[in-house]
Parts: sequence; structure tokens; C-alpha cells
Amino acid sequence: MEKRFSQWKQQCVNKLDLSKKGSVDEDISHVVSLLNNCEQFFTTSSCSGRIILIDGAPDSTDVHKQDCVWLFVSHHKCKCDELMSAVERSSGDAVLKFEPFVLHVQCRQLEDAQLMHSVAVNSGFRNSGLTVSKTGKIITAVRSTHGLEVPLSHKGKLLVEQEYINFLTQIANQKMEENLRRIHRFYQNLQSALQTEKLHRLQLSDPPSSQETPHRAETQKEKDVTSVYKRRRKREQNHHTDCCHSDGSSIMSELDDCLDSIFT
Repeated sequence: MEKRFSQWKQQCVNKLDLSKKGSVDEDISHVVSLLNNCEQFFTTSSCSGRIILIDGAPDSTDVHKQDCVWLFVSHHKCKCDELMSAVERSSGDAVLKFEPFVLHVQCRQLEDAQLMHSVAVNSGFRNSGLTVSKTGKIITAVRSTHGLEVPLSHKGKLLVEQEYINFLTQIANQKMEENLRRIHRFYQNLQSALQTEKLHRLQLSDPPSSQETPHRAETQKEKDVTSVYKRRRKREQNHHTDCCHSDGSSIMSELDDCLDSIFT
């Protein structure tokens, strides 16, 4: 599985960006870079969040983006005049949408996907989830629910007043601001989680040597105490044997006592 994951990642990195924009959005480039530089992750698709106005076919019961005309798109806040100018070009059913940040990440192991899902939920992306395909691909989807979808025209005829479009512009811009705050929070939480995981792996692979030092010191101390005890026993035996001889042994005994007291 490790080898297959590496192959999938290499193929994805070398693949052309097939999105309309053709590149990673500026507001999430640091997030994508962080994940792709980790050995256990790589991103498969992403969008930083956008305000769009699409024109669908009238009376269509199933609106597909690829069948629609994009009248307006912005990955930043927009102005009411921009939306008014765009909706005037509608010839079908124009719909204003705010689509929040979305990110799909392929993960090496299930534990990696669980970490990614936990970071996403704790950062405010509570619609996140993960899937496992039949081929073993583990994908985490980072998503939230604070979207917006409002129809503005039908068969090219505007259904609302400009005042309402101005109100919708404010709502969409507020959602974009909240979206950027959540992206920032997600990035910070992801950095922290990855650092914690790295430290945990290091601790498991290389136990600290400081735990061994007190043990060695204690063992040496026990040896020293045993050595002192043996010297004292030997001295006592010598004292009983040579107590009638004045050969200087009493002086050596006193010296040993001094040394013992210093040592202990």
C-alpha cells in the first residue's frame, strides 16, 4: 500500500490542473503546499471559496455547471454593480451562489485521514467526511455548510429589485470573510497537529536516554556502598586479629574512617 500511495501521489503531482482557472487559488496555496510536502498526504482538488453567477437553461430540473454559462465568478468579495452587470446578460435562469472552501486530500493511512478530519471539524468545516474506495484510496473531504444559492432571473427576466441584489452582495461578502477566517484557522490547526504527530513519532522511535541515566547512577551508588561495607568488615576483622600489635594499623583505620565518612 505504501508503494501504491507513492505512485498515486506522483501521478497526481505530475497531472495537469483541469479546473477552469488552471491553478491553485492564492488564498489556499499555503495550505495545499503544506499538505503536498507531507509524505502522508496530497491534494486532489481544491477551491478557496467563490461567489458565482451562473445562467442555466430555463425549465431545467437538473442544473449542471458544465451546461451553464458563467456570468460572474470571484474568489474574493464582490460589488453589487458587478453582479447587476452580470445578471443583465442572463438569457436563462440566473442563480447567485456562494460556495465555501472545499479541499479533497488523499491520505496514506486511515489514521492520517482521521487526523485530517479532526482538524477540519475543529476548524469549523463540520460537513467534512472521509471515504475509502475499492482500490484502497482514502480521501478526506474538507467542507462546510455556510453556502448560499438564490435564483435571480427566469428566462432572462430579473425577478428581484436591485436593492435585494445589494443585500445579497453583503451577505455573500460576509460569508466570504468567515470562509477566509476558517481557512486561516484550519491552516494553524493543521500545522499544530502535524508538529504534534511528528514529535510523537520521534518519541516512539527514539526513547530518551535521560531515563537510563538515573538508573546507572543508582547502580553505581549501590556498588560504592557495597565496596565501603566490605572495607569496613575487613577492617573490623583486622582490628580483632592485630589489636596487640603496634604496627600503625590503628592510624590506617582512622584514616579509612575519615575516607569512608567523606565518601558516604
